Amino acid sequence: MKQLFQQIVLPGVIFQSVLIGGAYATGREIVEYGGQYGSGGLWSLVAIGLGFSATTAVCYEFARVTRCYDYRSLVRELIGPLWPLFDLLYVTMVIVVIAVVSAASGAIGEQVLGLPYAVGVTLIVVIVAAINAAGRNTIERFKSVGSVLLYLGYALFAGTVVVATRANIGQALSGALDPADSPGIGALLGVGLLYAGYNLASLPGTLFVLDRQTARWQAVTAGILTGVLSTIPFLLTYLAVLGFYPDPAVLEAQVPWLVMLERAGGGWLVGLFAIVVMWTLVETSVGMIHAITDRISANLREVGRPELTGRQAGTITVGVLIAAALLSRMGIIALVAQGYSMLAYGFLLLFAAPLLTYGVWRIARAPSSTAADA
Repeated sequence: MKQLFQQIVLPGVIFQSVLIGGAYATGREIVEYGGQYGSGGLWSLVAIGLGFSATTAVCYEFARVTRCYDYRSLVRELIGPLWPLFDLLYVTMVIVVIAVVSAASGAIGEQVLGLPYAVGVTLIVVIVAAINAAGRNTIERFKSVGSVLLYLGYALFAGTVVVATRANIGQALSGALDPADSPGIGALLGVGLLYAGYNLASLPGTLFVLDRQTARWQAVTAGILTGVLSTIPFLLTYLAVLGFYPDPAVLEAQVPWLVMLERAGGGWLVGLFAIVVMWTLVETSVGMIHAITDRISANLREVGRPELTGRQAGTITVGVLIAAALLSRMGIIALVAQGYSMLAYGFLLLFAAPLLTYGVWRIARAPSSTAADA
């Protein structure tokens, strides 16, 4: 049972835990890629679900076939000499995503908990550095438990808002509130694919747990489950946003979740949300930065040098978090609207396109199971 969990469920848990910070922690991302379109956001949702499931299933199987469990090795197999471009793209995306969540965590910590920005950021830096320094087993346990708690937290937030605003949600889903200049279905599907595209940055943080998969059915099943686990939070947040659609106070807010919860009841829920958002920064930062340290260790092994020590991994973690904290001063709306969209095209071009073409061809030529599964 434990082995089956590690092969099928754990990849989705890890992916979702990395995804949360840049994908739906603040609600700003869901407004940008779905909520602002009213009922049309359902088409974006369809593209997101299919995009996540297809890409993760193929990526998991490609990693199994090539035995590449860090992103440098996998990308070298996928795009050959162009791999340094992905390296640059990934590190940039890591800093931007963490900057978005840092901005939200800092603002909410100050506004709701009365916690000075510097104190909040310092506390998170220490926690993330300690977890990454502790190594793989600690990261797996932390993310398994943390992901369940975060999932329950966002389900509670969405449930509270949906119950309080269900009448408006029904009207919005009917299309009665859609703007006259709503985009067509093709454009909305494209928006969904862009969302899935920039969130491919979560995949490198998942690779280190794929080495337990020994058969194609495991990789494909895990990929489909990953897609489902990653799309449900978008759906819940999207419905919550429609509860207030088209109120600009929500659609234009830096942290729409905070506005929605205050209007739906506030009180202890707002305080809990502040804690949850700060925790998403820890979850996302741990996964993304671990992918970077794993990639560096793989390179060191390749040249015959020892892997990173826990202290070295912790030092790199601190450096990335400080860079992200400085970038976070740009503001959430600008980072999501501009930074995410530009980087999404890069991930679609350098990762998704070759994975779904050359990657599928490589998979088709490989055996469907390994000797360990025989």
